Amino acid sequence: MQLKKLNNKSIDQLFEAILTLKDVEECYVFFDDLCTVNEIESLSQRLEVARMLSKGHTYNHIELETGASTATISRVKRCLNYGNDGYKLSLDRLGRFGNVEE
Repeated sequence: MQLKKLNNKSIDQLFEAILTLKDVEECYVFFDDLCTVNEIESLSQRLEVARMLSKGHTYNHIELETGASTATISRVKRCLNYGNDGYKLSLDRLGRFGNVEE
């Protein structure tokens, strides 16, 4: 777990702040203040890559659809295979609530 190395009150505060957000609109407001547009796009791209990998899409298809580099796709795949199942947890929950598109 990479983030455990950074475990401190500031990071706890960040995650607790995110957990207070009640809807997508509040997320837009918070993340607009917190991150650059490029940072948000990178995060959302990685989640989409994870979704597509979990559905069995090829690297070429994912690269064409998302614009993600093969290095990014490989990193996400490594996390899916050897990580902490964070992507799986979130994607499963999004699927349960009907927010994951195919």
